Amino acid sequence: MILTEKKPLEEILSFMQQDENIFLLACGGCPESAEIGGEAAVLEMKEGLEKAGKTITGYLIVDFLCNKVLATMRIIRHKEKIAQADAILVLSCGIGVQAVSSIMKKMVYPALNTISMGGFQGLWPGQERCEQCGECILNLTGGICPITFCSKTLLNGPCGGAKDGKCEIDKEKDCGWHLIYERLKKVGRLDKLKEFKKARNFKKMEPNSEVRKKRFFDIEQ
Repeated sequence: MILTEKKPLEEILSFMQQDENIFLLACGGCPESAEIGGEAAVLEMKEGLEKAGKTITGYLIVDFLCNKVLATMRIIRHKEKIAQADAILVLSCGIGVQAVSSIMKKMVYPALNTISMGGFQGLWPGQERCEQCGECILNLTGGICPITFCSKTLLNGPCGGAKDGKCEIDKEKDCGWHLIYERLKKVGRLDKLKEFKKARNFKKMEPNSEVRKKRFFDIEQ
């Protein structure tokens, strides 16, 4: 199981300023088990965004968004409502957001932060990985994680050592920032590369976070 917590609505609105029509996509797996997912959470998000002036073209809950085959089969049934959207807001862990981004031709944003549990997360099909940073920035990188796809975990662009789209450390591996550039170019949002990404707060990666203790150790709560 992967643990998540909600991003503040103000933060979500800040990175969707150019997007008026939003489609909501939620994972019915881990977030729902942690009691911050499911239809109730989607409807709460829908209400908050609509009060802020956004138009919700539709919403969908998929059992496990990390399974791209399953997600694709479910998403294709809602293609008309998705086509009406400027962007997709995903209520899932970082893996789910990345998986959705890899199969969509629209900008994909994270609605949740993934919290470290300090141990084994589980297994899923696909190359997407999440470092459980506690402050997901996939909204700035086209849904490709610079922490897990870049060998140097760089947050603000390539190191300059990549050649022909390949990493200078592992020449068989695609440069993470080359992939990010191509993804943002594909969805017409290269402007995201101009936004500065602040240094990571590694304290948020500590496994004994208040969210984790509250959800798993404080039975009374």
